[in-house]
Amino acid sequence: MNFKYLMAVFSLILGVNATATAAGNAADGEAKSAMCAACHMADGNSIVDQFPKLAGQHEQYMVKQLIEFKTMQRKDDTMIGMSAALSEQDMADISAYYAAKVANVGTVDESKVALGKDLYRGGNMNTGVPACMGCHGPTGAGNPTARYPSLGGQHVAYTVKQLNAFRDGTRANDAGSMMRNLAARMTTAEIEAVANYIASLK
Repeated sequence: MNFKYLMAVFSLILGVNATATAAGNAADGEAKSAMCAACHMADGNSIVDQFPKLAGQHEQYMVKQLIEFKTMQRKDDTMIGMSAALSEQDMADISAYYAAKVANVGTVDESKVALGKDLYRGGNMNTGVPACMGCHGPTGAGNPTARYPSLGGQHVAYTVKQLNAFRDGTRANDAGSMMRNLAARMTTAEIEAVANYIASLK
């Protein structure tokens, strides 16, 4: 079995998994998202840096996270409560609504962007940290088929919080421990730097 064939099969499997949930209806999602707006804002560009921007995020990624909050595979007291009453169609509709919005660029510490760019684009060969853009793309757009999230413009504080959660194991809903293994090799300075570079992407 050759490499190209294996990659084609793998891509097909990812595609099937990513479309297992019914597609969302953005118009229905607008009304259903009213309860989300207090933290994430109506357009998905949250103004509190502890709450993620949802604007432009991939629908299937958001559905996955909502399901995992509801089933407590991903821990967050607020989101576990918010997701409890949602059906998978509700999740898909809300996600479709936010996916159609446009994320704005984040606020960054310019002194950390250069190191962040190096890590994001080239990784750290000495410590085995791969380039972030391998999964999330050169502009932070992510990969919707593989459910790798869009990162561009995300709040620095939120990205730092998530990378730290992966690093200490308090967030463990990453396939194959991919993010946990990666974050475990990153220093605090590297996490802060890459979060600043991500916030600058659009």
